[in-house]
Amino acid sequence: MAKIIVDGIEVDVPPEFTLLQAAEAAGAEIPRFCFHERLSVAGNCRMCLVEVKGGPPKPQASCAMNVRDLRPGPNGEPPVMFTKSPMVKKAREGVMEFLLINHPLDCPICDQGGECDLQDQAMAYGVDKNRFAENKRAVEDKYIGPLVKTVMTRCIHCTRCVRFTTEVAGISELGLIGRGEDAEITTYLERALSSELQGNVIDLCPVGALTSKPYAFQARPWELTKTESIDVMDAVGSSIRVDSRGREVMRILPRVNEAVNEEWISDKTRFVWDGLRTQRLDRPYVRQNGRLVGASWSEAFATIAEKVGATVGGRIGAIAGDLAAVEEMFALKQLMTALGSGNFDVRQDGAALDPSLGRASYVFNPTIAGIEEADVILIVGSNPRREAAVLNSRIRKRWRMGGVRIGLIGEMADLTYPHDYLGAGAETLESVAAGEGAFGAALAAAKRPIVIVGQGVLARADGAAVLAKAAAIVAAPGRDAGWNGLAVLHTAASRVGGLDIGFVPAEGGMGTAAMIRAAGEGRLDVLFLLGADEIDMAALGQSFVVYIGTHGDAGAHRADVILPAAAYTEKSGTYVNTEGRVQLANRATFPPGEAREDWAVLRALSDVLGRRLPFDSLNELRRALYAAHPHLAAIDQIAPATFSTVSALALSGGWFNPGAFTGAVADFYLTNPIARASAVMAECSALAAGRSAQAAE
Repeated sequence: MAKIIVDGIEVDVPPEFTLLQAAEAAGAEIPRFCFHERLSVAGNCRMCLVEVKGGPPKPQASCAMNVRDLRPGPNGEPPVMFTKSPMVKKAREGVMEFLLINHPLDCPICDQGGECDLQDQAMAYGVDKNRFAENKRAVEDKYIGPLVKTVMTRCIHCTRCVRFTTEVAGISELGLIGRGEDAEITTYLERALSSELQGNVIDLCPVGALTSKPYAFQARPWELTKTESIDVMDAVGSSIRVDSRGREVMRILPRVNEAVNEEWISDKTRFVWDGLRTQRLDRPYVRQNGRLVGASWSEAFATIAEKVGATVGGRIGAIAGDLAAVEEMFALKQLMTALGSGNFDVRQDGAALDPSLGRASYVFNPTIAGIEEADVILIVGSNPRREAAVLNSRIRKRWRMGGVRIGLIGEMADLTYPHDYLGAGAETLESVAAGEGAFGAALAAAKRPIVIVGQGVLARADGAAVLAKAAAIVAAPGRDAGWNGLAVLHTAASRVGGLDIGFVPAEGGMGTAAMIRAAGEGRLDVLFLLGADEIDMAALGQSFVVYIGTHGDAGAHRADVILPAAAYTEKSGTYVNTEGRVQLANRATFPPGEAREDWAVLRALSDVLGRRLPFDSLNELRRALYAAHPHLAAIDQIAPATFSTVSALALSGGWFNPGAFTGAVADFYLTNPIARASAVMAECSALAAGRSAQAAE
């Protein structure tokens, strides 16, 4: 540690700290525009100037100078830095005056108004006069896609957006051209950005040059109610803030969570909010004479009760969808058990994951933050860029740190970081596991390897064998003690929570594939779909389908009875992310029309069916849930999983099928009913399809 005196306060800081970080450690506030903790140092804006005693007779950029660069006093005294001296005050006022020479000062019509760094710092560090009378320059606005709106006349050339897209997102599509007054930020080919993380430049931009295009002119920040919640667009469980006005969600922003998403979120997470408004189910429907007609809750329940009463438990089934919270799955499981049915499943895709094998067999054991400790990463049958964009940025971060080797088995893909493409199928996996080739040798010698197994390969007939082979790789001798590198990458927010509570077929029960097959053959009379839209609806035959969901998607089109439910922003629900972290989503708004929270719908239905569930409130439901599964009460914690589970899984073996491994997500933007109802996501999907077609030519 090194000592430094900041405004008379002596602090101990690491010598590699910048003067800006040292000042913050001493409680001094340093203004900045270009500096960001997660990006490289640019030193562009000069707003962070400080005075260093014994240094040059001019202010120093605190973001670009380290504590170890300072000279001690003549008698060995700690170096001294001033952040509030007259020199510093004059320097900051001058920098702010320069920044405002060409700024349009259009705060009343700027979407950044009210949360703008330039506004705040101009008030705190600027002056009320300007000595420049020249005409302001104007810069042409750039098209960079349907998500980010540009007003480049406001740009102050901090280059945060350039550094983010290059360093974190891994695309070199933004840059600064020209010099002096002619300098401007632009895309190289005037085309839309291709990154799934591009929306983060909106948060990074310290002025109103880059703002949200879908949110433009919609609201002011002081009008909005802010609710901390969890994202369910993938299984990463990014921490988000939902900003709402009345009954409408107006925007979704990231929250800092170092263990999960740092401070980034994917574009689907950020811009899917318009899908929460459209194609919503806001009242019950019953199919009559082949058409769905509006009905009351009592009529819908009576229709279901009639069908359930005319059959037996073994001919009733339930499938939970990708966005279901743990509470409603727990309630549905209890209802199905009360009806005498063991036919329920959370694995819509039929993934070969079995909770009876232990929790370590189906979670991302190294944890998301643990990616930064890996020395070799093998990706099997997955495209993390599509399936978990924020997690993919963490892998890129690990690559930028150096000292890691990354391999891919499956479809060829641009993952935004260099990697060894090893092959397409099971033969390659077996050879790598045997230590063949350069990558196989590196994997065999690794101390902290991670093998990421995607849902696309687990849904194959030989999914269990692939998982066993992955477990055998991480369980090989020579690994660090306590390191568990088996990483199952989920794509559904509901999957780990459903597996945790045992929402899989009871003894003698049918799984998803078996229920669909039985429905087509007339052996399943009633099928409950809890937001399940990703199955083959045409294969359900004449079965009576009850759909509990939020949008008029595939499940609602096939349903015989529709019970409208609440979206993830409209209910308080527990989710468990891909690493097994228990997370709590909070209600930001209320469901539209007559829609109700899913657990409440199931509780009311159970009364009509004569199988009353033993809870009348969400708190009572959670007490029962926590009593049955205590680890779910530990919010933001990961229940430890035993490595013996992985060792046992490694011994299970199995036969491999021919054919290439494929990813689980074909279109990043249209993976669930909310996304498919979003006009913004549809436009992004069309652009991505156009890029793919152009690349294939």
